[in-house]
Amino acid sequence: MSAPATVQVGGATLPTTLRVADELPGLPGRSSYVLEPVADAAGLFTLRSLDGPPTRLYVVDPDAYLPGYEPELPGSGERRALVVVHPPTDDEPATANLLAPIVVDVATGSAAQLVLDGDWPLRAPLG
Repeated sequence: MSAPATVQVGGATLPTTLRVADELPGLPGRSSYVLEPVADAAGLFTLRSLDGPPTRLYVVDPDAYLPGYEPELPGSGERRALVVVHPPTDDEPATANLLAPIVVDVATGSAAQLVLDGDWPLRAPLG
């Protein structure tokens, strides 16, 4: 059974293959990622590199996990934010990077991690 070609994020249909023109910070040598839903966790996804050294990030649909998080996303066209999540440890709760979401162009699947204007936290606790 093949993976779906699209996923739902914030009421929009995104392609599962995302391409970044500028490498994500700290992840050199990677320009293509696949966005995959995590089973039994609506709104939680893995973002796995398709090129370069293997990498997997966790991202969430802010509509599902972060009510009230509605930053103004720069650029034109329909765009959606994916918020990078740092998983919990024994000592720390899961946190979300609200300052620098990955912004995806819905039509093309092009993505970039952008630092937003405003006073958004870098490590907001997830409940």
